[in-house]
Amino acid sequence: MNNINTTDKHPAIFIMGPTASGKTALAMYLYCLFPVELISVDSAIIYRGMDIGTAKPTTDELTKIPLRLINICDPKESYSAATFRSDALRAMAEITLKGKIPLLVGGTMLYFKVLLEGISLLPTANLQIRSQINTWIHKYGSNILHSKLKNIDPEAASKIHQNDIQRLNRALEVFLISGKTFTELTKHSDKTLPYNVHQFAITTEKRQQLYERITLRFNKMITSGFENEVRLLFERNDLHINLPSMRCIGYRQMWSYIEGKIDHNEMVYRAICATRQLAKRQMTWLRNWNDIQWIDSDRTTQILKKIEQIC
Repeated sequence: MNNINTTDKHPAIFIMGPTASGKTALAMYLYCLFPVELISVDSAIIYRGMDIGTAKPTTDELTKIPLRLINICDPKESYSAATFRSDALRAMAEITLKGKIPLLVGGTMLYFKVLLEGISLLPTANLQIRSQINTWIHKYGSNILHSKLKNIDPEAASKIHQNDIQRLNRALEVFLISGKTFTELTKHSDKTLPYNVHQFAITTEKRQQLYERITLRFNKMITSGFENEVRLLFERNDLHINLPSMRCIGYRQMWSYIEGKIDHNEMVYRAICATRQLAKRQMTWLRNWNDIQWIDSDRTTQILKKIEQIC
């Protein structure tokens, strides 16, 4: 992944990292010290009414430290990487015009990628084809998507987890609409990001430490009323398990529990396992990322001098 850093562009800061690594807390701390404004790069906290299970900052925190691109969608709505890029560029321009530096924080690596490199020239969604793909899922199970994609586009299949229904669905949809693979079409994109980007990745040196944080955080979600949050969503007649919002980790496991398909212990176990798998995928992305500076989550003061130089 190429990132063009030139001094004649306005600066921007990326803070990336696996889930539960402390990215948002660090970004909010930096907001208090430097002339930055925050933009979320997270495909889950865009949804209203999904607060506990997404580890969204509290209302009090957001009052003191605003975070853009949060609570911008209803859970019944879809939100694409292309839409994110457009929204993020607009927010970055507004921040720059105020004489401040955009600081983008989150763990949705695809969003960071399309922001840096431009959005691929992919066809727009086709409801008829999406319906056909959903029929395959109901008839044969979700694994059929990964098998079909592996036959059509092995490179894309190798990069998309077999449980990532949303991305598998989109890759198949692209092929069925255009006759060209997702890999082929994503090699061509529009303009790259017109900013001098400084990229940081926050993580812990020990994987087990991150896993313990994930477990503690999910258990805290349970005691904070996560089940009630999902029950309110479950009771709506316009939401279902195949929507991108309800496929979010934690929500799909809790949904299955509320439906009576699994018991409480199994729900907790599956949610924690899925979160750990997400963290592993995020780390894989980051290890293949160029121009990135690593920050230990237990020594975040490392970043202060570096941000000071940027500001």
